[in-house]
Amino acid sequence: MSINRNTLLFFLLISISSFAQKPSSKQEWQSLFNGKDLTGWDIKIAGHKVNDNYKNTFIVEDKMIRVNYKEYDKFTTEYGHMYYNKPYSHYKIRLQYRFTGNQVPGGASWNVRNSGIMLHSQSAASLGIDQDFPISLEMQYLGGLNAGERHTGNLCTPGTIVDVDGKLAEAHCIDSKSKTYNGDQWVTAEAIVLGDSIVYHLIEGDTVLVFTNPRIGGGYVGKNHTFKDGKVGNEEEWIKKDNTPLGSGYIALQAESHPIDFRNIELLNLKGCMNPKATNYKSYYVEPDEKSCKFKK
Repeated sequence: MSINRNTLLFFLLISISSFAQKPSSKQEWQSLFNGKDLTGWDIKIAGHKVNDNYKNTFIVEDKMIRVNYKEYDKFTTEYGHMYYNKPYSHYKIRLQYRFTGNQVPGGASWNVRNSGIMLHSQSAASLGIDQDFPISLEMQYLGGLNAGERHTGNLCTPGTIVDVDGKLAEAHCIDSKSKTYNGDQWVTAEAIVLGDSIVYHLIEGDTVLVFTNPRIGGGYVGKNHTFKDGKVGNEEEWIKKDNTPLGSGYIALQAESHPIDFRNIELLNLKGCMNPKATNYKSYYVEPDEKSCKFKK
């Protein structure tokens, strides 16, 4: 049986923390959420300007980021996302999420217990004013409905396409092989993102989906929907980027009409100084950033 380089990298990344670590291999996870407020995040809700937190859709309570609809009488097109204000290319991200309560009136039936995080996303500032979803790779979270299977950790592809098992995956949303999680329980999710080469989705420590070669294209939410249909800003520029590799971008939390909580949002940057002589060298980096290297004087 042959094992390719990406598979070897994956097993290295998930196993390294189980060994006694030298200073250069100690994983330096960073929290993306300070537990107090929304510092470091930009909000964009369809129909509203950047950082107009319409009806307090995103709030902080009890050290959680909560997607909150208490001030809504009805949901129409207020699809929202909250973007961490720094882009990344090679990284691991982990968090916990839980769905709570009932969907706000007006939300689409497919959005019951439906949310996610966007990876390799365009920035909040680059969205069109009425744009529903950013060009990105969505790690979709779905809660069970106490009626059959409903997988989570899926992939949806607004304005993007990927390969699965070496073949173009034409569906807008691609199911994972996760278990179903009913009720308001916390679920641990993680993604390992390696630029424009390969992405792994993990739920409760299990790898549930793997895809490769993320790139721009494939329509907005499938090939039959254009960027114009999605009210995407700078539509012509995105069209020019058709089939361009998508190797970096922003991370965003999603609000789609059902309340959801996020906590313990942490990131391990896998791009950095790979020179062993540097003081900030880390043995787990997989992508070099020579400009970041620091040396003793």
